[in-house]
Amino acid sequence: MLRIGTSGYSYEDWVGPFYPDGTQRGAMLAHYAGVFAATEVTSSYYRIPHPRTCEQMLEKVPAGFMFSVKAHRSFTHERNADRTHFGAFAAALAPLLERGQLACILLQFPFDFRNTADNIAYLQGLFGSFEARLVVEFRHRSWQTDETFETLRRYGVGYCSVDVPRLKGLPRPVTVATSPLAYVRLHGRNADRWWRQEEPRQRYDYLYSGTELAEWAARIKELGSRSEDVYVFFNNHYRAQAARNANVLIALLRGSSGAETATTTG
Repeated sequence: MLRIGTSGYSYEDWVGPFYPDGTQRGAMLAHYAGVFAATEVTSSYYRIPHPRTCEQMLEKVPAGFMFSVKAHRSFTHERNADRTHFGAFAAALAPLLERGQLACILLQFPFDFRNTADNIAYLQGLFGSFEARLVVEFRHRSWQTDETFETLRRYGVGYCSVDVPRLKGLPRPVTVATSPLAYVRLHGRNADRWWRQEEPRQRYDYLYSGTELAEWAARIKELGSRSEDVYVFFNNHYRAQAARNANVLIALLRGSSGAETATTTG
């Protein structure tokens, strides 16, 4: 099953381009779930949510809607999580897990997390600490090795294929299936703003062309032939460009054969 959506959905600058004028934050998820079949919860990176928060999200979406949840920064960027963090994160996601609507936990590591012996050992320890399916996104190209992919396969962890600007050290668009769940994140190709921005969201100010998306459609179809589930999320969220591109990709894949695509679940 292929599901396409966006990284996050609660953005003020989406009102007008995607949400109807006047839409309040509390009404955004219900509207979003009428268009797409899955989303990434990215706010969990900054703050571990309360279980009631996840219960409230479930109340606003159909039964088949799926959530991918980004791991808290204590696990990936600070790398100082203790038992309290793990317990709180597990409790937060319990409602999604119990309802069968947790696609996976996304472990997104920063650019300075390089492929070293110590970091490999850290990953291996982390993989056994969660009950849900895991996907790892590396932001440094040093991880794109056969050894990395074999390690992920051994632990049953999905590899996140990414699309980013072609800058030194950043990963290339390699599509690899290391678990039954394949995962793709498209961040945009704004090379000028990737390292320098006046505000963080400018990094993701990019609208993919039809040609660029057609190239990814072919890669995604190939991933689908080697996986049980494929999740694709657009993170070029500036001014709802992610939602625009997600709809174009859905149309491209609907026009081809061989993939069962869940678009809306309503």
